Amino acid sequence: MILSKKQILSAVKEGRIKIRPFVAENVGAVSLDLRLSNVFRLLRPTPTPIVLSEKVFYPEKSTKLVKVGAEGLFLKPKQMVLGCTMEQICLPGNIAGRLEGRSRMARLGLAVHISSGLIQPGSCNVQVLEIMNNSPSTLKLVPGTPVCQVVFEEVKGQARYSGVFGRQTSP
Repeated sequence: MILSKKQILSAVKEGRIKIRPFVAENVGAVSLDLRLSNVFRLLRPTPTPIVLSEKVFYPEKSTKLVKVGAEGLFLKPKQMVLGCTMEQICLPGNIAGRLEGRSRMARLGLAVHISSGLIQPGSCNVQVLEIMNNSPSTLKLVPGTPVCQVVFEEVKGQARYSGVFGRQTSP
């Protein structure tokens, strides 16, 4: 079951869902808009192929963590960066979340998560975004812009995520 605006606001007020910082005006009919932070991880091409496995990470020497100001970050066509939300979301064991793009941004060619939209029950972190510019134009990513939304769903029973990404604070 998807939580409605009333249920989201109630869960936040009761402390079942924790969102820091929380802006009540960002709650829509069945979702919460999330804003882009000022921290990005730039990805550079690697000299050799990356072998996919359960233990693989993008080679750290091929990435660069950057903080931007109001000038934002210019994302070229077909360029991908990792970013994150300003909001930290902490979920109980009976609520999960799904990250979704916002149609306003998608119509400009911006994808905010390539395939990892699930926010596991029991996680407590900022949401890391795999941001891709699919448009033929350069896009400017400005911190504070609502670029995605989270839909909260009730979980039957209890579940708790215990993986490596459960407490992330940056991309």
